[in-house]
Parts: sequence; C-alpha cells; structure tokens
Amino acid sequence: MTKNKSLGFLLALLLIASLMLISGCTSQGKTAGTAAPGKMTSAAPDSVYKRPADVATAADAKKLLIEGNERFVSGKLANKDLGQAKRDELLKGQHPFAAVVSCSDSRVPPELLFDQGLGDIFIIRDAGNIVDPVSMGSVEYAVEHVKVPLVVVLGHEKCGAVTATVQGGEAPGSIGSIVQTIKPSVDKAKASGSNSQEELIEKSADENIKAVVAEIEKSPVVKEAIEHGHVKVMGAKYHLATGQVEWLDAGK
Repeated sequence: MTKNKSLGFLLALLLIASLMLISGCTSQGKTAGTAAPGKMTSAAPDSVYKRPADVATAADAKKLLIEGNERFVSGKLANKDLGQAKRDELLKGQHPFAAVVSCSDSRVPPELLFDQGLGDIFIIRDAGNIVDPVSMGSVEYAVEHVKVPLVVVLGHEKCGAVTATVQGGEAPGSIGSIVQTIKPSVDKAKASGSNSQEELIEKSADENIKAVVAEIEKSPVVKEAIEHGHVKVMGAKYHLATGQVEWLDAGK
C-alpha cells in the first residue's frame, strides 16, 4: 500500500506540473499574439515641429507661413515645443522669421492661423491692422534689429474697424483715429464701385491692407532694408469661414 500511495502521489505531481506547463505556454502564446499586432507598448510621440534654423529670404519665410496655414485649414496641426527647454532656449534671444501686422480681432490670431510656435513670429496688432508711429516703430525694430526677411500686413474679411468706417456715424474717444486712418481706403473703394455694402466693406479692407503695405515701405528704415534686398513687405487677407490666408502680392 505504501508503495502504491507513493506511486500515486508521484503521478499526481507529474500531472500538476504538466497542467501548469500547458497553461503557461497557452498564456504566453496569447500574450505574444495580442502584443505583436496591437503594439501594446506606448507609441512613440509624433515628432515636434521645428522650422528651418536659417530662413534667409522673404520667399523662405512666406513658404513657411503658407505651409502653416495649410496645416491650420486641414486641422492637421504640427506638434510644437512649448516646454521648459524651449523657453530656456528663447531666453538667449529671439529669432522670428517674419513680422506680422495684424488686426486685434480675437478671431485672427497669427500664431494659430499660421500654425507657428514660440519665437517664430514677431507680431504687431491693433484694430484695423493699421500703423501709427508706435506700431511703425515696432515694425522697424523687427526689420532693423531682429532682422526678419518678411513683413506681412494681415487684414481679414468682415473687419469691424473697416465696417465701422464704411458705415460712418460717431466714433467716440480715440476710436476716431482708427476710422480716420482707414477712411482714405474706404473712399478709394467707393470710387471703384460696389454692388452692396458687404462688397464695399471687403474692397475697403483690401485697399486698407495695400495702403498699410505702402505706408510701411515708406519708412526710411524699411525702405533702406528693401533697397538692400534684406526684407519684403507683403499684404494678405484672412478668410474667417475657410481659415485660408489669401496673399494679395502674388508677384513678390
């Protein structure tokens, strides 16, 4: 009996060991089978957008802005470095590749619609994307000291400042100075003829963009940089509905 019991006990141990081995193999097979096709490990993060280190010409800068706007329109925005390392890098100095004179309208943030990150664009904003001595000084600083190769005057459709100028009426406080600056562009648009007030507003916005470009180009600082081929000034218009930026100076 003792011998039989020992034999039975040994067989029981062998059976248990066999079952554990089979179970382990099956479990490993299932794990391997699900891990490989499903890639259970964390996916590598998408690459962070880095603009070219040397953007030497206006054409280079415009290309980056066009590509960024295409990403914005498609909704496929680039991953941008907004972390501590980037901020530490920018402590050493700024090197934006373009300056943008934009309307203060909350719907028209240049960094977003051009899909750019920290330190990429030097921005001057006010209602109606106009220039006075202070904002002109900011443009001149961008050209003379920061050395941007491109200055963009960015207007937009349904601009409130342009609309107020077209509609006329009282402009209280310092708002009147904005209206007076835009008024010559409205007068020029009226002279060209319009079928509706909406069309007149958009024509006036276009004329205002062109007028600001011309005003910036008259700056002695900017004019000298243009003559030496260091910078170009271009006009563009943002369309609220589509998100697209239309360039008004195709020949530049």
